[in-house]
Amino acid sequence: MQVNFSLNLTQTQKLLMTPELKQAITILQLSSLELTEYIENELMENPVLEIEDLDYDDEEEVKGVEEEDYNIEWQEYLEQCADVDFIRLPKEDKEEKNFENFIHSAPTLQEHLMNQLFLTNLDKKGFKIGEFLIGNIDHRGYLTLDVDEAAKILKAKKSEVEKVLKVIQSFDPPGVGARDLKECLLIQLEQKGLLDEQLRRLIEDHLQDLAEAKYSKIAERLNITLARVQELKDLLLTLDPKPGRNFASGNETQYIVPDASVRKINDEYVIIMNDTVTPRLSINPYYRSLLISEEKDSNTLKFLSKRFESALWLIKSIEQRRMTLYKVIKAIIDVQKEFLDHGISYLRPLTLKQIADKIGVHESTVSRAINGKYVQTPRGIFELKFFFSNGLESSDGSSISAETIKKMIKEIVNNENPYNPASDQKIADELKEKGINISRRTVAKYREEMGIPCSAKRKRYA
Repeated sequence: MQVNFSLNLTQTQKLLMTPELKQAITILQLSSLELTEYIENELMENPVLEIEDLDYDDEEEVKGVEEEDYNIEWQEYLEQCADVDFIRLPKEDKEEKNFENFIHSAPTLQEHLMNQLFLTNLDKKGFKIGEFLIGNIDHRGYLTLDVDEAAKILKAKKSEVEKVLKVIQSFDPPGVGARDLKECLLIQLEQKGLLDEQLRRLIEDHLQDLAEAKYSKIAERLNITLARVQELKDLLLTLDPKPGRNFASGNETQYIVPDASVRKINDEYVIIMNDTVTPRLSINPYYRSLLISEEKDSNTLKFLSKRFESALWLIKSIEQRRMTLYKVIKAIIDVQKEFLDHGISYLRPLTLKQIADKIGVHESTVSRAINGKYVQTPRGIFELKFFFSNGLESSDGSSISAETIKKMIKEIVNNENPYNPASDQKIADELKEKGINISRRTVAKYREEMGIPCSAKRKRYA
């Protein structure tokens, strides 16, 4: 076999992921708040970019027009327009709102507990122990370390830590400072004066059986009736298993900013893009003049050209994101028009491929466009992913959305007999009577997704 060296020329096609394409993909999948933060970072890095402001070409001319057109003799005008028959009503005394009374953020759980600790009569050492214990209470309201460990760290006696912990457990909210769920429930019942021997034994020995709806076993062990077990369960449901969750965790509240608003005008739905959140960008005129000036250094020209090209790509990517998002929302509204008119019962099954084929893009583009985006409709604010759901086929051949079926299951559960709740099979049979072909396993799946317990746990005995 002879081995020779040769040079061959071949032509191939490859899809390269350019930096500009990566930037466009990144911007497309950002939400409004994330895009605003992204633009702020770009403004700090790229001096060519600036936020576009409303500018008047001739301020003196505008000022002159204002003085000429709006210089009105108000006293003479009011005398001419006076009406002797007009009865002046007395001025209403409205209570003015003082914005100094509004707090910037809600107090955290630790701040709330520390304010109560200052009101106690603990000595200096007890206050130090209490401050340490409060610092080790998590956002749920539970103590995250053992008393022995706390005593070792503080170099104090275990009895001293236990004494201070009892004081903290008497604070608001009820149940705070507990080491587990059982202690949390016992503290709340004790503060309400409802704790008796049956409740104590139920919490300490049969809390897991209660969660698994083993009411017969509990009734036998406690020597009480099933009706009494139901009463004790209803009482426990009034307690808060996470007493600290109603307080701020230290993080600022994140608000939903809709990317678009859908309004009904003359029996048609109009899409209004929310352009007020993200600033409008433009090219700084000073750097533009430097780029086209005759006297410029080669390094300066190279730097400005690179930054100028980056700024143009960013502005183009933002506008492309806006147009893609508009097309996706428009296609969704066209499909889900009956939902906007009549409600959740008319939500139609929808897939990414349907929208992608309708607007002529790839499915991945639609997936990025709906990621973290919200739209405000006459039915409320929804995430765009809400409109995409699988469906089942009904007896007449039409498709029904999974959200619609979930709503029907919830209505059946709400209208059932609490002493004889409907099983998953019974719910499936009722849906089949309405023309929806669904299996028992699918009913159980949708029920669990909605957080509805099974029929054994929904059954009441009193």
